[in-house]
Amino acid sequence: MKYNHVVLPVAASLLLAACSPTPTPTPAPKAEFEATESPISIGGKKAVILSRNQSANIEKPMLVSAEILPGRGMNTYQIKAFIPGKGIVNVISTPALEEAAKLMNGGVGDEYGNQGFKIGGGILFPFANRITGKLSADKKTLVTKINGKDITLEANWKGKEPKAIEHAMHGLILGRAVDSFATSANADEATVTAKLSAGDFNGHWPSKTDVSFKSSLTKDSFTFTVTATNAGADDLPIGFAWHPYFNLPSGDRTQARLHIPAKSRAIVNNYDDVFPTGKVVPLAGTPYDFSAAGGVALGKLFMDDCFLDPQKDEQGRLISEIIDPAAKYGLRIKAISPEVSAVQVYAPPDKSFVVFEPQTNYADPYNPAWKDRKTGMKVLKPGESVSYKVEVELFVP
Repeated sequence: MKYNHVVLPVAASLLLAACSPTPTPTPAPKAEFEATESPISIGGKKAVILSRNQSANIEKPMLVSAEILPGRGMNTYQIKAFIPGKGIVNVISTPALEEAAKLMNGGVGDEYGNQGFKIGGGILFPFANRITGKLSADKKTLVTKINGKDITLEANWKGKEPKAIEHAMHGLILGRAVDSFATSANADEATVTAKLSAGDFNGHWPSKTDVSFKSSLTKDSFTFTVTATNAGADDLPIGFAWHPYFNLPSGDRTQARLHIPAKSRAIVNNYDDVFPTGKVVPLAGTPYDFSAAGGVALGKLFMDDCFLDPQKDEQGRLISEIIDPAAKYGLRIKAISPEVSAVQVYAPPDKSFVVFEPQTNYADPYNPAWKDRKTGMKVLKPGESVSYKVEVELFVP
């Protein structure tokens, strides 16, 4: 009996345990910020997605993600935002990543990595905009003088007109993959960093260059920084820019507004070549004056123009704005680097985007037409470095 007296309570307790429901595990809360690699590879490396949780405050606009391409010179391919009343919108006007993998393949239309400035937000380096020179017989390269030396560049672009002249366009990293990259995230930001030992760009630049990149999505903004170091023995000229196709969410380009605190504009030979003539004219009183607070409507004005003599704030930043009143959408672009000396704007009237490029150098900076005017190319001695930093934030106009 003692045996049965001991076993029965134990058996009963086991039976009760078997009948009790298994508690459902509580899922771990999603991290505020995440940095992940996409399954889509472009340029031989996976795209990186920086993202954050959407706020419960549906009255506040916020940036929610950014897509970066380590296989294509750290191109900021897309930024997405939540806009009250419109939901998630593309800040950059560009096709989906799946389409980018088809376009950015080094084939037809992407020779020299040219898709890097046709879509997304390419980083232009070690020079921005155009460089002209003496064309080779096969019209595939050109020779120009840089710091007194003959330098051969790839002639990767020309206009559409029959007499358009081949020239070098938008730098030398558009189609280049970084050597390495790493992602991280914490409670305040999601980040991707990268490094590139560019050397002398296969003989196309005067000295050797090491480049580091950092792109971050934070609670208030998207920011990226590019730092170049002269890793060679000769003087190294450096120019930077960014080439994003900023979307106008309403699709109504005529009422969209632009604010550029600049005083003058470079005159070009035509809007096909877009080569500077060396002539600079004041903006005041012209249709190109976008310096007014709150911006000026784009209307039907075509632009592929370089705005000069920028007016900066007390911290040395050039702060410009793209405003889409119909969408209650405002985008503030802060060019933080003191070396920024110009803004190139490309805005065709039949498109609902504005390409807005804060540049450290003028267009065609070695063109003799500029005469004695400083054109913004920074010259680094061996071991010296310079950085280019841009921050983008949303606001309600």
